[in-house]
Amino acid sequence: MAPRTGHAVGWRVLRKAAVALAGVALIAAGVAMLVLPGPGVVAILAGLGLLGTEFPAARRVSERLNGYVRAAWRKIRSRPAAGGDA
Repeated sequence: MAPRTGHAVGWRVLRKAAVALAGVALIAAGVAMLVLPGPGVVAILAGLGLLGTEFPAARRVSERLNGYVRAAWRKIRSRPAAGGDA
């Protein structure tokens, strides 16, 4: 494998910075949407997923939170419908 040139390293750093900026922006928007109208939890998970493409720690957090959300969703879906028959 050929050694990396300065040009390739520069693009790698630029890509990592762009992913970090976009991921943090998505998470911040998601946190705001927890109190404002919008899909806050979805935006937070999307931001963590985006950060997880470049940062292993974010990938681990994203996988753990996705597991919690999926378990909660299954629990909600398994409840009987409220209100009964009309």
